[in-house]
Amino acid sequence: MTKTIDLQSVTKRFGRIEAVREVSFRLHAGEVVALVGHNGAGKTTLMKLMLGLIQASLGTIEMLGDDPAAGDFAARRSVGYLPENVSFNAALSGREIMSFYARLKREDLSTIEPLLERVGLADAADRRIGTYSKGMRQRLGLAQALLGEPLVLLLDEPTTGLDPALRQSFYEIVQELSDRGATVLLSSHALTELEDRAGRVIIMNRGVKVADGTLTELRRIALLPTRIRITSAPGDAERARTWFGPLATWRRVNGHMIEIDAAPDQKIELLRRASEEGAPIADIDVVPPTLDDLYAHFLRSQDAA
Repeated sequence: MTKTIDLQSVTKRFGRIEAVREVSFRLHAGEVVALVGHNGAGKTTLMKLMLGLIQASLGTIEMLGDDPAAGDFAARRSVGYLPENVSFNAALSGREIMSFYARLKREDLSTIEPLLERVGLADAADRRIGTYSKGMRQRLGLAQALLGEPLVLLLDEPTTGLDPALRQSFYEIVQELSDRGATVLLSSHALTELEDRAGRVIIMNRGVKVADGTLTELRRIALLPTRIRITSAPGDAERARTWFGPLATWRRVNGHMIEIDAAPDQKIELLRRASEEGAPIADIDVVPPTLDDLYAHFLRSQDAA
């Protein structure tokens, strides 16, 4: 795999405060990576370090084989960035803003119209930014980040202010970029959105990387129980409660719906029992630990350590 971003033992201090401490990871072409953590965890600081907007106190950073802190960051034109709080000159129109950024990136102005169309701003392109809603400004910010088909895209809370349809459209764009080989790093608090869209998750807490891997890998490390939801057959609710014997640790019983927390080494046996002939089961759902569950687990583990 082609390496696009490489951080090695990166620390950033602001006076006596360590915003980031000894963080290391590598990202590769085609990866969609979620960078998650609470406010103050170091996510935005990491992105600013990768962009060369601030310099690391210790450690090394490479972006597309270049040092972003160098005076001539040659790879900058191949990087797209959407900050958490988008701010544009309110007196300019959306088209004028896009023209400004296109010239900065030395991109042909003919690329502007398709991008404005893609983010749903074609009809508002000639309106002043001062008349835009928060969601419209966010969409304009996304359009400028996409200028030049970047090889690396850094997105800080990118779906803030977007309605559900535009969020779906946004993630379709992310997938297209990934399919073309771009590296996409998404920082967000919307963990449920990221769960099925990021192939890898990096969890930050208090400036420290506490977990890094695919959801499957993180679930294997965390050893959290799988939630099994069982709907009993009509009239068999009581028998369903006792069907699994000592294997079952009930989490909730609500009418015909029963929830079991299954330890990793019990899951297969519970499912086998549920599929036996004569089982008083009408339906069954298996819900593995969510990204929310994993996030809370790894933060608690760090606090306990």
